[in-house]
Amino acid sequence: MLIAADKFKGSLTAVQVAQRVTAGLRRVVPEVEVEALPVADGGDGTVDAAVAAGFERREVRVTGPLGEPVMAAYALRGDTAVVEMAEASGLQRLPAGVFAPLTATTYGSGELLRAALDAGARTIVFGVGGSATTDGGSGMLAALGARFLDADGEPVGPGGGALSALAVADLSGLDPRLAEIEFVLASDVDNPLTGPKGAPAVYGPQKGATPDDVAVLDAALGHFAQVLEQAIGPRAAEYATSPGAGAAGGIGYGALIVGAGFRPGIEVMLDVLGFAPALERATLVITGEGSLDEQTLHGKAPAGVAAAARAAGKEVIAVCGRLALSPETLHRAGIRRAYPLTEAEPDVQRCIAEAGPILESVAERIARDLLT
Repeated sequence: MLIAADKFKGSLTAVQVAQRVTAGLRRVVPEVEVEALPVADGGDGTVDAAVAAGFERREVRVTGPLGEPVMAAYALRGDTAVVEMAEASGLQRLPAGVFAPLTATTYGSGELLRAALDAGARTIVFGVGGSATTDGGSGMLAALGARFLDADGEPVGPGGGALSALAVADLSGLDPRLAEIEFVLASDVDNPLTGPKGAPAVYGPQKGATPDDVAVLDAALGHFAQVLEQAIGPRAAEYATSPGAGAAGGIGYGALIVGAGFRPGIEVMLDVLGFAPALERATLVITGEGSLDEQTLHGKAPAGVAAAARAAGKEVIAVCGRLALSPETLHRAGIRRAYPLTEAEPDVQRCIAEAGPILESVAERIARDLLT
């Protein structure tokens, strides 16, 4: 049995999901062989998944989204680093109920990237998602040596809102090591930078942006791209409409500007985590996440796991907190059957609060259904 599940957001980490499923299976079939490979799609939890797969966890003090210092982690194995922007610039770094849609900065994400470079990374997988920010990656670029100045020659303030005052973008001071590495932008979204499907319109409200804030941010990021076009030419405009540019409040755009190549997050992470050899050893794959719904089908971890497993001729089932997909849709995605916690416990709040024990009981049911 290969357990390759993502986190149950707000309840269990991917590592805890694997532990609970293993415990439930072995309660029914003690001799069952289980291999755990927690997965992530580039969003929050990506570093934890890499560490569970054998990467070394490295911690560094960086700038949080509100400008305060935070301890953030990246993962390193050999000369490959996994950097998760949410570690430095994610919503998880904001106090409860506090949002800063116009001023939150990705500066700390740039500091994390610089720390990975300092550690000798030659390949950096940059997982983006769960951001508190909508600054187009300008903060990240500033931490990596870029300068963004207003009409008076002063640095513009932090956050996407301040980019409306941008007059000059100077990228001459960017860290030269960026040109010498393989830089992979790993994301589960392919939105452009601006417009109806852009970062401010689609994801700004999740970060506390009002309709007026969304309009300000969309105009500011559009202006940011225009100023960058003056600095580096037409590719700045091309990148703004490229898939992934709008990921994590536009930090994808900043990554593309410095040479990152965009790949679906789960695809990248399965490669990095060593999923293919683990899949070869497996008879059955158990994947899952907190909510199996329409979003799952668009680049989320369970869909990626199921697609890879189906290509290898392996059967897949899923565990989840709640299930919002029909059996037919699951089958089309390569998942034979899903086991939601809500079948064992209809009270959703209890499912969230007691996800661990309930998941173990669900795993017992899987063992009785499939292993006995």
